Amino acid sequence: MNIPSLERYLKSFGSQVVKRAKGNLSAAGKGGALENSIDFFVIRKGGTVTVRFKMASYGKYVDKGVSGNKVRRTYKDYKGKTITSPFKYTTKQPPAGIIEKWIKRKGLKGRDKKGRFITHKSLSFLIARSIKSKGIQGISFFQKPLMRGMKEFSDKFGAAIKADIIKSIK
Repeated sequence: MNIPSLERYLKSFGSQVVKRAKGNLSAAGKGGALENSIDFFVIRKGGTVTVRFKMASYGKYVDKGVSGNKVRRTYKDYKGKTITSPFKYTTKQPPAGIIEKWIKRKGLKGRDKKGRFITHKSLSFLIARSIKSKGIQGISFFQKPLMRGMKEFSDKFGAAIKADIIKSIK
């Protein structure tokens, strides 16, 4: 069965979701490598056509967040429902070395209770401990455009299938 209308529909759907997800990341100030890794593919296999999305592996943590061991984090799924993040810090905390590099790149300086500067290593440990406790809030940068795309394109989906069926009968 030839299904060009459905395939065109899925390409339009995929490109719209990717465009909005990238825009959400930029607006949140979290662009860069993650933003550049987001893409989609329309796959034809047998008589089915599907759309698949891909991104850097850590994108799911940015999208859905990570609960801390004291604070539960949530995100909105593609249906608009608020769900607790499936990811959680339990015994380990984020690596302080990576946070230390981030601190140096940003030029941050920490101070103790008396106002004296503390080392980058000490500050990175304190930030890592805080992240372990409080977690990281998800920003639903991918879930929101997926939900919006499904709402907008649902009407067109039936029309695309109808057009393909009519073409195959002729």
